[in-house]
Amino acid sequence: MQNSDHGLQAGGVTFRLADAGLRPVVEQLGQLEQHDLSQWTGDLPGPTGLFDFPRLSRFFTDADHDAYVIYSDGRLAGFCLLRPFEGTATFITAFFIVRALRRQGVGLVAATELIRSRRGRWAIAFLEENAPAARFWRQVATEVVGEHWTQELRRHPDGVRTFTFLHVDVDRDERILH
Repeated sequence: MQNSDHGLQAGGVTFRLADAGLRPVVEQLGQLEQHDLSQWTGDLPGPTGLFDFPRLSRFFTDADHDAYVIYSDGRLAGFCLLRPFEGTATFITAFFIVRALRRQGVGLVAATELIRSRRGRWAIAFLEENAPAARFWRQVATEVVGEHWTQELRRHPDGVRTFTFLHVDVDRDERILH
């Protein structure tokens, strides 16, 4: 993945660090992501018709939180949110690719190159009931580090849901720079 003047890029996939001007784009895509996930989470939109995304503002105010908009061949493709996790790990808080671009390799390229772009420990969480996400993230982990990733189950603070966490350690030898 190369650094460009506006973010990171790999092949036809480009990541642009979202500033205040791109915040509305991330917010709109976040609504689509929340809608997709509601099948597994049971979350419903509020009285205004919008899903609650209470911590999204932190990705535009906190220096250690990053929001990226993802493009494929120059077209808007999705977004991702990154934050610190348990000290030195990077946590993928959200990762979303629009349905029209799914199963075309855009998500796989975006996720693998994103993880390869930073050395260190990564954490990725998903609901096991979300079988497409479970397959996708295990494929991503395997693409990046082979079979050298781990997983654990963690109960959500709501006490109802259990998430699968994948842990991927990217060291200097596993980074691929294009």
